[in-house]
Amino acid sequence: MTVIAVTGHMDLGEESVVLVRRALEALLADHAEDGVTGVSCIAKGADSIFADAVLSLGGRLVAVVPSADYRQTKVKPAYAAEFDRLYQAAAEVVVMPFVEANREAYEAANDELLRRADHVFAVWDGKPGNGRGGTADTVAAARAAQLPVTVVWPEGATRTS
Repeated sequence: MTVIAVTGHMDLGEESVVLVRRALEALLADHAEDGVTGVSCIAKGADSIFADAVLSLGGRLVAVVPSADYRQTKVKPAYAAEFDRLYQAAAEVVVMPFVEANREAYEAANDELLRRADHVFAVWDGKPGNGRGGTADTVAAARAAQLPVTVVWPEGATRTS
């Protein structure tokens, strides 16, 4: 069974959600026959699109939550139902040992993703990051660890910020 982790942007444009979903489904389908485990922080955007695609293909989802207070303090009301659905559908939930969501907690969650992964899918526009612990940093860490990274940025994909 292949273990694939995801990192990616939260601020995907509305049309980009469909493009990214299709691209991730196509990539995941290549692994579905042998079984796939997807590892995701289940945040809004790339993480949740990936998690849902893994589940739709009959894969096993591992949710990595950055901190004990993440759901209450960082998940916006408009996304809460989807977060809860993915959390409950996960075969395993790992809550990092941080009381509060902060940069250190996010970095630790990303490290846990990479520790578990055989491969990383990065829903990434290829631009430098705007702070520690983001998509660009996670891609750099995966490459430094010699993990295969597949960048997923379909033609026409955009970000809202």
